[in-house]
Amino acid sequence: MANIDTAHLIYLIVLLAMLAGWFFLQNRPSMNKTLQQAAVWGLIFTGAAAGVGLWQDISRDSARQQISVTEQGQIILPRSRDGHYYLTARVNDTPVRFVVDTGATDIVLTKSDAARIGIDPEGLDYLGRAGTANGETRTAYVRLDEVVVGDAVDRDVPAVVNDGIMSQSLLGMGYLQRWGRIEISQGELRLTR
Repeated sequence: MANIDTAHLIYLIVLLAMLAGWFFLQNRPSMNKTLQQAAVWGLIFTGAAAGVGLWQDISRDSARQQISVTEQGQIILPRSRDGHYYLTARVNDTPVRFVVDTGATDIVLTKSDAARIGIDPEGLDYLGRAGTANGETRTAYVRLDEVVVGDAVDRDVPAVVNDGIMSQSLLGMGYLQRWGRIEISQGELRLTR
């Protein structure tokens, strides 16, 4: 609906008002029933308009959420609606969803993701410090047995567990540098070894 210009919109509103006026004048004797029918048709029209307006967003998101792996092993990530790139990697044989973050130095795990891959976050020594958008937070250095992205398998990968509140684990430059080429173009992030 964003492509409809103002003149067309005004024309459609006037036309709709004229049709509604004619409808009410024709059905004046049974106004109660007419109002009920108008309300039902109004709800149907609103639902249809919402469906048409949201269809592009729904179809784009469902089609673009998938990671692609080419025959050469290149990973292609579509940009999500929020402008970030998300990648699900298998860490210690457990799927973990990451935000690709070139501003992060390392792989940064949330406490919950660390626990899911077999690391006890309460038993870690949080000796490191990291500056984040929310201020300084404590971190604990860990090593991941295995990180699998597409066909690429990396073993003994350094990472940190964040002691602060974090909604999503980050895939930072410490891991991304293992790829020979990182390219962002046309709404896609491509990782090539």
